[in-house]
Formats: sequence, C-alpha cells, structure tokens
Amino acid sequence: MSAIAPSGDQFQISAGGYDAVITESGAALRSLTHAGRPLLDGFAEDEMSSGGRGQLLMPWPNRIRDGRYSFGGRDLQLPLTEPERHHASHGLARWAAWMPEEHSSASVSLQYRLMAQSGYPWIVDLHVLYDLSADGLTVTQTATNLSPTPAPYACGAHPYLSVGAGPIDTWELTLPAATRSVTDDALIPVGREAVDGTAYDFRVARPMRDTALNTGFTDLERDERGVATTVLRDPASGRAVSIWVDEHHRWLLLYTADDRPTTARRSLAIEPMTANADAFRSGEDLLTLAPAGEPGDEVSVSWGVRAVDEGA
Repeated sequence: MSAIAPSGDQFQISAGGYDAVITESGAALRSLTHAGRPLLDGFAEDEMSSGGRGQLLMPWPNRIRDGRYSFGGRDLQLPLTEPERHHASHGLARWAAWMPEEHSSASVSLQYRLMAQSGYPWIVDLHVLYDLSADGLTVTQTATNLSPTPAPYACGAHPYLSVGAGPIDTWELTLPAATRSVTDDALIPVGREAVDGTAYDFRVARPMRDTALNTGFTDLERDERGVATTVLRDPASGRAVSIWVDEHHRWLLLYTADDRPTTARRSLAIEPMTANADAFRSGEDLLTLAPAGEPGDEVSVSWGVRAVDEGA
C-alpha cells in the first residue's frame, strides 16, 4: 500500500472563483483561495496541521484548566493535551479521521462519531458542511447528542487569515468587539475589560503594529441578521479578507502566534467560538445538548470567509 498524506484524504471543492481543500484528518480546512490568491495561511499536502491550522474545535474550543470540570453531578478529568500549561485543549476531534458524507464540486460534508470516553462520557455525532459560492465559503458545524443524559458542548474553528506574505504589523484590522477577556499567565480567563482606550480596540480599522494577541473578544457588533464581520486588509496592496460569524458565536479568539518563532506574526488566527476558554468549568456561554430524541439535542452554527474586493 502506498503512503498517504499526513492529513489523509483530500477533498477539493470550487465555485465562484473560490477553491478549497478539506482534509480527512479533523475535517480541517487546509487551504482556501480566491482567483488564485490565498485567503488563509494553511498547510501543505505533505504536512500535518501545525498550530491548529484549519482545525475544527469540538466539543469545546480553547482550554480547560487542568482538564477538570464538573457536569451533571459528576467530576470529570480529561487528558491533558497541552501539557506545558496543564490544560485540555481544543476538543477531541481535530486529529480524528472524519468520514465523507457527500462530496460535490462546490461542497463537501464530513462526519465523526465522538464516542464516550474518559473525561467526556457522552456519544455525540459531529458533522461539518463546507460550501463554496460566489459569496465565499460557508462552514456549518453540527453536534447531535446520542446519549440518554444532557451533554456539555461548545465549538470553534482555527483559521489563520492572510492578505499577503506578512508580517502582519502593517495590516489593518477591523474587529467589531467592545470587550476582551482578561487571562492569567496560563491563558485562563479571570475577568473582562472594555476595549475603550486600550490597545485592543480595533472597532475602527487601524494597523496591527506590534500588538500581540492570544485574546478572546466578545460583545460583538452585529447586523440585522445577527452576523458579526471582521476584516483584515493590507493597505499596500488593497487586498482584504473577511470572516463572519452567526449569532451562536459569542466570541472570537485572535492569535498572532508570537510564541511560535517559525510562524510568528506571519498571519492572524481569527477563531470563531461559541463560548470563551474554560467554559466547561465556568459555564460561560456553555451549551447543554438535551438527551437524545428530546428538543435541543442538536445544535448547528455557521461562519464563513470571503475575499473583499480590492480597493473597496
């Protein structure tokens, strides 16, 4: 048997001038281009994802302190997948082999059955649909509880947006967020702070400069449909990319990767999240999936990426 790519099978889709590749491993978004221009800083076919690039974060995004939490009267312990900070990080599905459900020229859907396991004793069906059109990429993440008891749930994704070769310092960011999460040295939330008058206020477009971010933002300004849109632009080229999130996404995590010397400030991770870090412990914006067969046993959320016309 011949060797396969580190991220497994590759699923290509195209429409409206957009092209994307999704991988079997983690149902990750490996690449996204528009008119041949990369919109994401992804990873090559002969590589595995690094720094969470393109991965889906289910059934929780970000960190759980010490991997410990309580739910439904039970004390639970997850494996520590971020040992240097002693946390359980980014869920349980990002390295799993997802199975393709449907694959057309413009869309692909994949699914993964998350089995009951140490620290998360529920069976949850996870599903993702990637769909391309002239309006860009739409990603819909769905979770369905198959267990007889309620299950805790949150989700996220980890795209790194790009408008050129970087570094990001001269790129302009427009982030419609009024509040940021304040964290301790282990990056666990300990409070909130209004962004007014701080280096974290990007509600009006301005250059990133030397701002270092590994920061959650909330209180997002939304349009009449409940959609919040963040824009990253290179003023030198006029190239821009936007990421939008629906009303289920209460948070965006922005990450400049300053702690990763090989990729620091090369691109900007803008991570949609339905809940803040450590939500399994704090309960902040945590969703509870109802028992199987009952109303509320399933939740679907959507986000997407599109190119912004140059000069717009």
